[in-house]
Amino acid sequence: MIAVANLGLVSITTCLTDKHSQRVYQSRCYHALSHFCRVSGFNSLEASSMTSEQKRRCEYYDLYKLLVPYVEAWSWQKSIVKERKGLIAMNQDHSDTLIVLQHHPVYTLGTGSSEDFLNFDLKDPPYDVYRTERGGEVTYHGPGQLVMYPIINLRYHKMDLHWYIRALEEVVIRVLSSTFSIKASRIKGMTGVWVGDQKLAAIGIRVSQWIAYHGLALNVTPDLAPFQKIVPCGIRDRRVGSIKGLLREIEQAGMNYIDDGNLVDMTHRSLVEEFCKVFQVELDIKPNAAPGVLRRQQLDYR
Repeated sequence: MIAVANLGLVSITTCLTDKHSQRVYQSRCYHALSHFCRVSGFNSLEASSMTSEQKRRCEYYDLYKLLVPYVEAWSWQKSIVKERKGLIAMNQDHSDTLIVLQHHPVYTLGTGSSEDFLNFDLKDPPYDVYRTERGGEVTYHGPGQLVMYPIINLRYHKMDLHWYIRALEEVVIRVLSSTFSIKASRIKGMTGVWVGDQKLAAIGIRVSQWIAYHGLALNVTPDLAPFQKIVPCGIRDRRVGSIKGLLREIEQAGMNYIDDGNLVDMTHRSLVEEFCKVFQVELDIKPNAAPGVLRRQQLDYR
């Protein structure tokens, strides 16, 4: 059974610890993975156009080590959007919001997603399935995938939905470059971040009254098997990949093994840092106890 939401909004289609070791690691990553690479097309001058004399405040909920049920995070986003609309009406919308977390295994579809891209019977799905108000086709979320939900008033950034999607892609492209020396790219006519023919990050957003929500999902260490039960993002001729999978090339080249927990930690730190740089925001870190009570499970990488 699919849970359905129909809100009539606008959607856009889109899903080492010490410094010396990290420098060596990045160098070896670059040489071993260079055959995958293409250069990002994001214009740094365009990125600078989003700066202002004072950085916009961004409330930050850091739950990246927690598994949060999709439906609860989804409801949380919508409640924040509703609150922001009220603040806009009173000219008191002074901050954006960023939520970073992981989900229990789940499939989500966009508003107009086709069920033809599901390789299972909806009457007996392997995991929960939700039809949401975001753009895009079906995707999978699960442990080992970092999900970033920015709730952003584009009036204070750039009122251009395509710019916003390119900016989200840029965050991931910079993460892969700065932390792992992996040169990722965009593919013309498609949304997301790619290394060769492998899609590492999916993006799907919804925008209402210039408030954007939903966001991006970056595959760090997930089990990729659940993607085989769908046609991810409706794209049949390309693969889904992960950072962990790409770094196996480094292991074959003699690089020391990095466990899943450290890999997620490294990626998380870089994601948040690059997000702040691209969107020129200053984080206001909030307690992990989100508004209301979210059911969540602490991840154990031991």
